[in-house]
Amino acid sequence: GPRMQERCGMSGRQYPRRPLVGVGAVVFLEGKVLLVRRGREPAYGLWSLPGGLVKLGESLQAAVQREVLEETGLHVKAVDVVACLDRVLRDTAGHIAYHYVLVDFLCELLSGRLQPGSDALDCAFFFPESLKDMPLTSGAAEVIHKAEKTRCRGGCAIYDPCL
Repeated sequence: GPRMQERCGMSGRQYPRRPLVGVGAVVFLEGKVLLVRRGREPAYGLWSLPGGLVKLGESLQAAVQREVLEETGLHVKAVDVVACLDRVLRDTAGHIAYHYVLVDFLCELLSGRLQPGSDALDCAFFFPESLKDMPLTSGAAEVIHKAEKTRCRGGCAIYDPCL
């Protein structure tokens, strides 16, 4: 049960009592996009946007910036929301094993040295056209494509941390 999960350090990610809020980052550098190879379930071993769970009391902006730094060693600035996604994963018996509400941000690269963190197997920049041949997490390619359009859109930001 949940008590056992907490003792095992899983902090209720698996078979949660309620949806968990996560953030993801789309970071471009010279036409390439930043991806991490996941070092934990769900989607262990797949390439994904860097990100993770929002901590209690933390803003979405602070969470995405912290997660990118932890997973890749890079300092970024959250620019705007690219996508909001539902991720509900069921086990073979039909029970909800994971339920995430994900908010993906377009982020600007500020500084740092690219190096995978403890929960990432690897991290690197890839040309978006090379992603079709890679094992990606569900929806990652679509979010990256949407982020490319968002970059060109400009105008009014969707996300305002002051509201």
